Amino acid sequence: MGDYRIRRFRSEDRQAMQAFAAALPEHDLLFLGRDLRRPRVIAAWLTAIEDGWIDGLIAEEDGVLVGTAALVRDPLGWSGHVGEVRLLVAAERRGAGLGRDLLQAMLRVASSRGVEKLTAAMTSDQAAAIALFETLGFATEARLARHVRDSAGGTHDLVVLAHHIG
Repeated sequence: MGDYRIRRFRSEDRQAMQAFAAALPEHDLLFLGRDLRRPRVIAAWLTAIEDGWIDGLIAEEDGVLVGTAALVRDPLGWSGHVGEVRLLVAAERRGAGLGRDLLQAMLRVASSRGVEKLTAAMTSDQAAAIALFETLGFATEARLARHVRDSAGGTHDLVVLAHHIG
């Protein structure tokens, strides 16, 4: 494995993002709310970045996208001080620190945006991801039973973690 670099997600990364999402295990996409494999979802993400509602980062290695993180905010809503972090890492790159680096970079972005609280949601069986978030100060704040339905119709519990900044 070579070195990766983390940078902002840009419009010219569309095809790389679609290829990255297509290679992810189906279960990884459950907590996103939208199917990242669809070009229109990526287009909406890029529009939200332009509009200032989302910050997106990618990790790139040898020209290939190997991870991504997003900070989703609604600065006009009641919870304008809260941001949601979404983190995805290629299956073959897990356990090597890439997820931690992306999450730490996103914590810096959140702080620069004035976000006071971060949340992250994932299915309860994603133990490694939960452990990663916990090592960086996140704690379980809610568990929603049978909240997520997969493509086969099975249900999964959703865990919501939170971290207070500053």
